[in-house]
Amino acid sequence: MAELHQTPASLCCCRKSLPVSGARCVGDSSQPSACPGPGAPRCPLIDVASASNFRCFQLRHFHLDLRLNFAVKEMSGWLVLDLVSVQPGIHTLILDSHSSLLIHSIDCKVPGSGQEEPVSLTYRVDPFTDYGSTLNISLPTSAVKPGQLIQITVRYTTTDGPAIWWLDSELTCGQSRPLVFTQGHSVCNRSFFPCFDTPAVKSTYSATVRVPDGVTVLMSASRSSYSKQDRVFQFSMEFPVPSYLVALVAGELQHVDVGPRSRLWAEPCLLSCAVKKLGGSVERWLGVAEELFGPYLWGRCDIVFLPPSFPIVAMENPCLTFIIASILESSEFLLIDVIHEIAHGWFGNAVTNATWEEMWLSEGLATYAQRRITTEAYGETFTCLETVVRLDALHRQLRLLGDNNPVSKLQVKFEPGVNPSTLMNLFTYEKGFCFVSYLSQVCGDYRRFDGFLRDYIAQFKFKSVVAQDLIDYFLCYFPELKDAAVAQREGLEFERWLNGCGPPLCEPDLSAGGALIQPVQDLCDLWRTGTPPDLQSLMSFDLSAWSTFQIVLFLDRMLDHSPLPHDVMLSLSSCYSSLFDGLNAEIQIRWLQMVVRNTFHPDLPRVRAFLHKHTSRMYTVPLYEDLVAGVMKCVAVEIFYQTQRRLHPNLRRTLQQILFQTTATPTNQNGLTLSVMPPSPSSSPSTSAQVPPPATTATASTAAATSAGTTAAIALRDVNVSA
Repeated sequence: MAELHQTPASLCCCRKSLPVSGARCVGDSSQPSACPGPGAPRCPLIDVASASNFRCFQLRHFHLDLRLNFAVKEMSGWLVLDLVSVQPGIHTLILDSHSSLLIHSIDCKVPGSGQEEPVSLTYRVDPFTDYGSTLNISLPTSAVKPGQLIQITVRYTTTDGPAIWWLDSELTCGQSRPLVFTQGHSVCNRSFFPCFDTPAVKSTYSATVRVPDGVTVLMSASRSSYSKQDRVFQFSMEFPVPSYLVALVAGELQHVDVGPRSRLWAEPCLLSCAVKKLGGSVERWLGVAEELFGPYLWGRCDIVFLPPSFPIVAMENPCLTFIIASILESSEFLLIDVIHEIAHGWFGNAVTNATWEEMWLSEGLATYAQRRITTEAYGETFTCLETVVRLDALHRQLRLLGDNNPVSKLQVKFEPGVNPSTLMNLFTYEKGFCFVSYLSQVCGDYRRFDGFLRDYIAQFKFKSVVAQDLIDYFLCYFPELKDAAVAQREGLEFERWLNGCGPPLCEPDLSAGGALIQPVQDLCDLWRTGTPPDLQSLMSFDLSAWSTFQIVLFLDRMLDHSPLPHDVMLSLSSCYSSLFDGLNAEIQIRWLQMVVRNTFHPDLPRVRAFLHKHTSRMYTVPLYEDLVAGVMKCVAVEIFYQTQRRLHPNLRRTLQQILFQTTATPTNQNGLTLSVMPPSPSSSPSTSAQVPPPATTATASTAAATSAGTTAAIALRDVNVSA
């Protein structure tokens, strides 16, 4: 058993998990027979982020038939739901929807009943939260009987909803044709189509998409076909998925096959770069993952690279991962991001958290799986270095939030109305990883734990689970640990892991990464003395030979000690800034954050050049936040006015809020900010420029969790960012 490094943790508002019992365990024949499994009885599942009555129906399948209109930025068509009532006396179907959806009509049909014409239904749209509404559909009493299939058809048009991102040609990489993509995580797809928008519900789906000539459509589907004559794309997802994993992208896209089951898609100007960066690596990583966790269940493992306007780094849509093109220049980050999304093929997509309050079941397990893959493919030293970078970011965020902040729990209790996307943070990834890593250590052999994870996937595949399912299955799988009461081990109780605030109760031993990590710490120590180190002492540190993660760790730790004396910054710039100019954006942004936080004017032109070049959220927001927090707000406003035409409107609104920190900003008919100076400290609210308020959150500390610590935010990959 690896050494455990315990850290203190405080308990706060513990909440019991849902009980699970019954069913049989699969896998090792020596396992006891009374193990929890899919379909085992439990208390009714509650998802406060969904207004739907999903517990009253079984969703067998749904079909989308859509026409894309780029000129008016609309999708129009219909949705067909195949539903079976599972409870008697149900007369209303309640779906999650959004105020941006224009509902035209709804009708009902009972297949096999002899009914020739569908019955028109009455419906009502009610408010729910700021991220959705409720679509209440009255059902005919004669049609709704337990066990009987009914088909509900909803005709609708999308407008400007949070799930659908229309890009004018100027915002694409090639700048020749417009592009549209959807982003459903966590609760956005209710603005794409009415649905049971909860991860607790999974179903198969199909789609027909009609587009103008020259447009290629891709979806997160296992099968597809195209009729060139009719300009119609057909899709079918034969495996059940939750609503948030239904995704679409359409534009000028081309592909190259890079493996027997993997294909890279991108705009023509990006494709060769993507192929050069990834090549045959995808198939290699898939093979390693299959050796560890069992067969890849989704058939295809394609990747599409999207323009910088994509609001997150990557999204694990099954069969078709979405990745921001900006990450292509950072090879090590690209590697980690793609492997993480591949890991979601098992953890998150095949077995899904049943509620957003337990996102760690997806992200924590996927992060653990990602690190098992990189350990097998690239060695333990590399994996330990990457893990140290992330755990540093976790502790940085904890210092900002405090150990007693409830957002640091693995099981976060959502208040009604809180958008789950606003509560995505490093804890779901890294504290979740530490808990899973602890489970692997207490069973004594990580290879044994690999076997457990293989059987866990086999048992629960295509199901949605709660934490208690995982824990009960773990204790069933390792009866000796159950007999030893490992779940109640003092100071490391499972209940405390799940419901306690603060840092992980223990962290894995990362000493195997010492050969890469120790030189970084030694260099940090040289620069932290308060005076510039002599050049002789720096001779043994050749940063040009360091990996990206080593330099990132060095800059992150130096950022932790900012502000630095001016002569130290002068010496740092003299030694490294020219080197950093030729390295990737993950390194450059950290150096530029040091420049801004230390008000180091000689390197300010580098900040300007970076923000003129990069238009993605992950590279702009942290720098703008730092500029505004210091004495360089006027510089930030000037750069914003110069670059706003190249920013997506959603990012533009975010930056307006950062710059002007009020409720509305004057814009012209194109949504561009008019040239007004930011308010001075003495300006009254009535004369200050204003922007829309931030998304509602449960508490002030929750809001802090989503924005505190820009360095921590950079380290957090594939996390949904609210527009």
